[in-house]
Amino acid sequence: MQGTLAVAAAATLSGAGCSRKREGSDVAAEATSSPKLGWAIVGLGKFTTEQLLPAFAQCQRSRLAAFVTGSAEKGTRLAGRYGVDEKSVYSYQTFDKIAQDRNVDVVYVVLPNSMHAEYTQRAFRAGKHVMCEKPMAINEAECSAMIAAGKAAGKRLMIAYRAQFESHNRAAIELVRAGELGRIKLVIADHCRTIDPKDPADQWRVRRALSGGGSLVDIGIYSLQAARYIFGEEPTEVSAQLASTPSDPRFTEVEESALFSLRFPSGGLANCSSSYGTTNVKRYRVIGEKGYAELDPATAYEGNTLRVAKGGAAEARAVPATNQFTAEIDHLSECIQLGKEPRTPGEEGLRDVRIMQAIYASAREGKSVKLT
Repeated sequence: MQGTLAVAAAATLSGAGCSRKREGSDVAAEATSSPKLGWAIVGLGKFTTEQLLPAFAQCQRSRLAAFVTGSAEKGTRLAGRYGVDEKSVYSYQTFDKIAQDRNVDVVYVVLPNSMHAEYTQRAFRAGKHVMCEKPMAINEAECSAMIAAGKAAGKRLMIAYRAQFESHNRAAIELVRAGELGRIKLVIADHCRTIDPKDPADQWRVRRALSGGGSLVDIGIYSLQAARYIFGEEPTEVSAQLASTPSDPRFTEVEESALFSLRFPSGGLANCSSSYGTTNVKRYRVIGEKGYAELDPATAYEGNTLRVAKGGAAEARAVPATNQFTAEIDHLSECIQLGKEPRTPGEEGLRDVRIMQAIYASAREGKSVKLT
C-alpha cells in the first residue's frame, strides 16, 4: 500500500477516529468532556438543508454555530430552526467578519466547485479550520494553494469524502484487507444519474466555469474513490473516453458520460464510469481470487447494501446503519481536538483532482496517461 489511501485505509481498519489508534472508552470520555466545536456552514442549498443540517443532531463533538448564505431570509429561518444566533448569519459579502466570531471553530464549504479555493483560503485567513466538499477544486494549482493556506494558518483541512465514513463501504474495505476475497484483481464502479438544469441544485453543474467538468468530477469521483480505497494504493496509469448525446443542450459545456480504466501497482485493474444521462446507479463490485463483494447501492445517503459471494454461495452482510454525515463531521472535530490529521486531508483531494485531470487528458489525446 502506498500514498494517502494507504494511510486512510490503515486509519479505517484501526477503528480510530484519526490516524492514531485509541481505546473506545478514551474516545467516549473525551467526547463527553470536551465542548462541541462550532461549525459555520457556507452554502444553504438542498444538500445542506436536507442532509448536513439534520446530521448535527447526532453529533457528539460538533454543533451548528453560523450560516453563510445569499438569502438573509433563508439564513434567519434556518437559524431559528437549528438554534443558531441570528447575529451569526452572514452573507457572502460579510463572510470575512467570521474571523471575529468566537463561536465558530470550523467552516464547511458547500459551494460550486469553482468557489472552493476562494472560501477555503478566506476561512483559513479568518483563523478557522475547514471542511470542503469534493471535488476539492477545479485544478491542481487551486488544491495546492488550499493546502498551503491551511499549513500557513496552522489549521486542519479535510475533504468531505462521506463514503469513506459510510458503514457498508468501511465493511467492504475491512473484508478486503482481511483477505476474505483473496488478492483483488478487478473493481467495476458505476455512478450515474439524470441531471436536470431546471433544478437549482443542478444549474451550476452544467456550467464549466462553475463546475470544472461534467459527470466525471461530480459523481465519477465516487467510482474513482471506490477503486482507490478498495485497492488501498494509487493508480499508475489511466485511459479514458468521454461522450455526450449530440444536440442535447445540457452538455454544450460539460461531458455527459465518462468511461475510464485504472491500472494499479499490484496488477489490479478498475473499470469505472459516470453519466448525467441515465437512470440512477451507485454501485461497485470487487472481484478477487476467492470471491467477490458487491455494493448496490454503494454510495446512497441511506439504504446501501453489501453482498458477498464465495465458494458458490452468496450472502447479504448485515452492516449496522450509521449516519455518514455525522461520522465525517465529528471525525474532523475529533482530529482538531486531539491535534491529529484527518482521514481525508487536502492531499487526498489533490490526488483525485490530479487523476481526473489525467483522465480528461487521456480522453482528449486518445491514449493512456502515466501517473506519477
